[in-house]
Amino acid sequence: MKRIFILILFFFALLLQAQEKADLIIYNGKIATMQKSGEFVQALAVKDGIILATGTSKNILESYKTTSTKSIDAKGKTVIPGLNDSHIHVIREGLNYNAELHWDGVKTLKRAMEMLKEQAARTPPGVWIKVVGGWNEFGFEEKRQPTIEEINAAVPDKPVFITYLYGKAFLNKKGIEVLGYNKDTHYEGSVLEQDKNGNLTGLMFAKETPKAIYTTLGLTTKLTPEERINSSLQFNRELNRFGLTSVIDAAGGAQNFPADYATSMELAKAGKLNLRISYYLFAQQKGRELQDYEKWVAETVINKNDNLLTANGYTEEGAGENIVASAADFENFLEPRIVLADEMEEDLEPIIRLLVKNRWPFRLHATYGESIDRMLNVFEKVNKEIPFNGLRWFFDHAETITPQELERVKALNGGIAVQFRMYFQGELYEKMYGAPKSQLPPIKKMLEMGIPVGMGTDATRISTYNPWMALHWLITGKTLGGMQFWPKDQVLDKFTALQLYTSGSAWFSGEEKEKGKLTKGMYADFSILSEDYFTASADKVRNIESDLTVVNGKIVYGARDFKSLDPAIVPVIPDWSPVKYFGGYAKKL
Repeated sequence: MKRIFILILFFFALLLQAQEKADLIIYNGKIATMQKSGEFVQALAVKDGIILATGTSKNILESYKTTSTKSIDAKGKTVIPGLNDSHIHVIREGLNYNAELHWDGVKTLKRAMEMLKEQAARTPPGVWIKVVGGWNEFGFEEKRQPTIEEINAAVPDKPVFITYLYGKAFLNKKGIEVLGYNKDTHYEGSVLEQDKNGNLTGLMFAKETPKAIYTTLGLTTKLTPEERINSSLQFNRELNRFGLTSVIDAAGGAQNFPADYATSMELAKAGKLNLRISYYLFAQQKGRELQDYEKWVAETVINKNDNLLTANGYTEEGAGENIVASAADFENFLEPRIVLADEMEEDLEPIIRLLVKNRWPFRLHATYGESIDRMLNVFEKVNKEIPFNGLRWFFDHAETITPQELERVKALNGGIAVQFRMYFQGELYEKMYGAPKSQLPPIKKMLEMGIPVGMGTDATRISTYNPWMALHWLITGKTLGGMQFWPKDQVLDKFTALQLYTSGSAWFSGEEKEKGKLTKGMYADFSILSEDYFTASADKVRNIESDLTVVNGKIVYGARDFKSLDPAIVPVIPDWSPVKYFGGYAKKL
């Protein structure tokens, strides 16, 4: 009997050993576990999308390699957990990426204008040429924006629309003609500039709201359903290029549910998403927000994974980033702060009550401390009647949140998703309000208080989606133009900055125990970097890309030393797409 028992134990030991052999091994690397600062291992083993073990190359290869294991020599390069953007508009941009000319990373205005002219030459009649976010004048060597006269001279015969941050847009003469805009065209809260004769100049300015800019954008060329599928694939791959493996979609204007989510849903159900995507729902129609959330709470299921091939691959998370129109504190630093509507609290309270009662996580766009104070009044009132009791909720942005407001966020167990919008708007903020005397947003204070903090870009309508530019901001406190915006003593160290982009962001989708570190049992999402982030100079951090990106244990992107491992991707369509000729973020010359 004893002998039989021993044989059974031996059999199960062999079975367990067989089960733990790896599908994938990365060895000979400088692998940052991100469990603590300065902790690196040489190798990791992966099975079924989960990290089996980490350790020395010798031990991992001897213990977990079989004839069927894919083993990759990292060639001494740095490996980090996959980056996770906690606030990006990936679903919306996926529908538009192929239709846009991208000035992200372009070094000179001269080259940007050449690209505009080159694209016009290949663009069919009736199709718009458009640049939507990702640039400002401080990123150009010339340190200036294009003039409307230069845009008209470059492209006289096809419609052009170029947005500048949240506050300004350029519409060429042909675009004005196509839209039929004239001196009587009016958008609430916005200005269409006129010359002395009452003719539109083509310049648009957001004052109280960006309605003119984004309504006009909605009137430009839309891709077909087939092209939207391709566009989403291309944009997701572009994010993989920089080591992103997860994103949290903050919804946004003109992103209607479920219609505008259908493309990503189709890709998820077909197992074609190269990112883990969590998404929030944003009510679009002013005055009907409560009805929308009542409908969604009743008819949809949060945390249901619609990607059958990847755990937490495509999931609905909750409500936001804007919950009611009257709570939108528009952050246009070309203009003074907007005061929220008097009815904000009355509009917001029933929706927060509904969400808390139904245990729906929520996020709320809030730039200014003055707005946050009023929003917290609503949250605290609801909490007294229906306790939040650990419900995940958070503010987005919070650039001028006060220490007292941080204490109130902490008391309600909230988090704050920060973005590097000041990287693009720091000079404008300084001109409007003066140089800040402390870090904006106050990330170090948030971390000292134990408030969950996640990093993101808020791409694509203002900032670029390149996470390494955001990391450059975190470790230098400088703007895109090189201005020292934060006091130097308040910048973050490299480990803390990267932590915000990995395990920090994971909290915002409730996945902090599953992703963001390269340790046993965590998701096998990681990137082999083109340069060593931990030893590179701050300015060189901006140039880092991924040489190999892995999501759920599967290679989704390969370049340079690992180009042979790169999975094939369908060609860009339509044929005139700017992405086909210029790509996305400008490559290093």
